[in-house]
Parts: sequence; structure tokens; C-alpha cells
Amino acid sequence: MKRPLLAALLLAAALPFPALHAATDPYAARVAKVLKATPLIDGHNDWAEALADHAKDARWTMALDRLDPKVYQTDIERLGAGMVGGQFWSVWVSADLPTLQQVQDTLEQIALVRSWAERYPARFQLATTAQQVRAAHRAGRIASMIGVEGGGQIDGSLAVLRAYRALGAGYLTLTHSRTIAWADSATDNPQHDGLTPFGEAVVRELNRLGMLVDLSHVSEATMLDAIRVSRAPVIFSHSNARALCDTPRNVSDRVLRAVAANGGVVMVNYAPQYVLEARRVWGAARSAEIARNNAPPFGGLHIGDPEGAKAALAAWEKANPEPVATLAMVADHIDHIARVAGVDHVGIGSDYDGVGRMPEGLTGVETYPALLTELMRRGWTDADIAKLAGENVLRVMGKAEEVAEGLKGEPIGTGVERADIGLKP
Repeated sequence: MKRPLLAALLLAAALPFPALHAATDPYAARVAKVLKATPLIDGHNDWAEALADHAKDARWTMALDRLDPKVYQTDIERLGAGMVGGQFWSVWVSADLPTLQQVQDTLEQIALVRSWAERYPARFQLATTAQQVRAAHRAGRIASMIGVEGGGQIDGSLAVLRAYRALGAGYLTLTHSRTIAWADSATDNPQHDGLTPFGEAVVRELNRLGMLVDLSHVSEATMLDAIRVSRAPVIFSHSNARALCDTPRNVSDRVLRAVAANGGVVMVNYAPQYVLEARRVWGAARSAEIARNNAPPFGGLHIGDPEGAKAALAAWEKANPEPVATLAMVADHIDHIARVAGVDHVGIGSDYDGVGRMPEGLTGVETYPALLTELMRRGWTDADIAKLAGENVLRVMGKAEEVAEGLKGEPIGTGVERADIGLKP
């Protein structure tokens, strides 16, 4: 073997994978350069809830460096390979739980996220401001932020919201899957035509606290009400373009234009049922098949026969294979939002560890550079990629901080402190 070739092979063997890839792929080299200057920030990752589900009490002490990729889409090593610079960790609990139980479980999840920075101080750093995110990134750490994923988790109390903020929460998702006493959900029957007066008070209090108003999961009427009321830019922590996949969980072009006027950002979700219209329709058909086979209490072809219902569903799935979403389809949503709202109003909100199956090419947190590379191949500039990766959400965070600073002179409390006060008739 000639010495120059031997030297090259030895050098390649010494390089970590991202550096080696960047050395051989001009797009990867550009991505690496962008992410060295701008932290890649994901708006939504459910790792805390996944650990609670799978590891139970062991989640507090287990090693998090390398986890089984068949079980988890996130671990510390893969976050490094994905060049992640900042992460909003979702602290989600089921909207079906009693609201007081939701508060307790939310506090446990916040404690878990905070414990990562204590256990791995060289890897994670808690952050609540844009400046803190940039400082963590410069120090080579992942800025760890917290998103409370459901308005039910405040138990109808602004005092609980303030407590979450004191513990480091950076955003509140106004609803999850259920309509609550003060806001309509995208995936439940509407009751309020958007926000009630208390819901509007929640938005104003989020502004006063410097927390972001997250409109993923809410109805379109709630989206428009919140945008109207908020003095700060809003976010969608994990939502897509409704023009490409017609689910109310996604954002219509009308709302995208309102987000642009508000200065907010829509952070694109990887969940296949929100990416691919055929997958959304397939999911609805599968749910109907489950009900047809096993609908309690009286109907169902296999009622009282769980094994028969299971076999019937397996046969249906074999005859109706699940449509597969891809990385390119996720890039299509990013492109669409950038065209309608502008490149200043789009980001990334993967929903890792909140969805069982991810699109091909985006199976774990190590794959962010592949998505950015695809967009570069489509003509996105380095400046565009920097905005998508993190600059847009950092701008929104900074503006929310400015609004909160401007509201410091206003009294705490509005006279509407509880959700059972000020409801629409």
C-alpha cells in the first residue's frame, strides 16, 4: 500500500463519524459549519415520557449514553452524532388523567429532565433564555429546555403555571388531545369556539412570564385566538402543513400567514400520520377496522374473542400495508411552510420518542444532518439552514423575553386566576 493512501486511511479511522462524513461530502461539511455557529434546536422530544414508560423507576439512575435503538430514538451518543445544540424536552402526561394527577406527573417529569443536567453536566445544560442556549452551545453542551405539553397540566390555575416557569418550563402547549375548560383541541369536539376569557388570560400570563405560547394540538379557532391575544411570537412545537396532510393537527395556509405576521415559527413534526396524507387515511381505516372487530359493549365481529380480533387485524394489515413516510416528505413540509410563511418562520420539532415509527431516513436523533443535507440539495442556502436549525426559534425566544421585560411593571394576576371564572356562556 502506498504511503499517502495509508496515511489517508489512518486519518479517516481516527475521525469521528460526523467529521469523517463532512470530510467526504460537501453538503455534510456545510451542515457541520452551520451547526458549529448555530445550535440545532428541536422543539419537541418525548424522551422523558418514553423513559417513564419503559424504564419506570430505573429512569432516575440508568445510564443514558447508549440505549437500545429498537426501544428509544434518543440517547446521549446519538444526540452528539446528530449535532444537537438545544432541545425542548416535552413533559407530557395523559390528558385523560384527573388534572391534579396531571400536575403531580408533570412535576416528576420536570424533575427528570433537570436531573439529566445534574448527572451529565458535560453534556446537558439547563436553559430558559436565548442567551443561555447560545452559551451552552459554545461550551459544547446541549441546551436543555422544557415544554409542558398540555393546558390541562396547569389544573386551571395560573399559580401552577408560574410554578412550572420557576422550575424552568419554556413553553406551554395550550391543549393536548382533549378540549379543556378554557381551550378547544384539534382532536376533540369544540366547546368554546377557541379560547375562553380564562384561556386568553393564560396567553397573557405566558407573555408576562416570558414563556412561549405553543399552538400544536389546538383547534384552528384556538390558534387564531391565541395569535390575536399574544403580544409575543407564538410557536407550533411539532406541527406540519395542512395543505400536504389534511389533519387538524397541522397548520393551514391561512394560519401560516397569521404566524408570519405574528413573527412566530412552525417547527415541523416527523410523525408519519402528520406527514403523509395516505398514512393519515390508512390510520383512520385501521382504527375503524379495530372497532369493527371488537367494539364494546355489544357490537364487533369478534367481541369477547381477543385472539380472533387480533388475527383479523393482522389479516387486514397484510392486505392493507401501511404507507411509508420518508425524509423527503418531511422536507416537503418544510419547503411548503417556507414558501407560504417565509423561511424566517419554520423550524424542526421532530416528536422523537413520542411516535413509534419514524419516516425512512429519520429513525433517530442522529439523523438531523441528513434532513438539512436534503434541503441543501434542494437549493437552501447556509443562511436558510441556520434559520431553520435554530436562529428562528432563538429570535422568537428573544422577542418573548423582550415582551416579558416590557410587562414587568404590570401587576401579577388579572383577577381571573382560575379556569372556572370567566367562562364563555
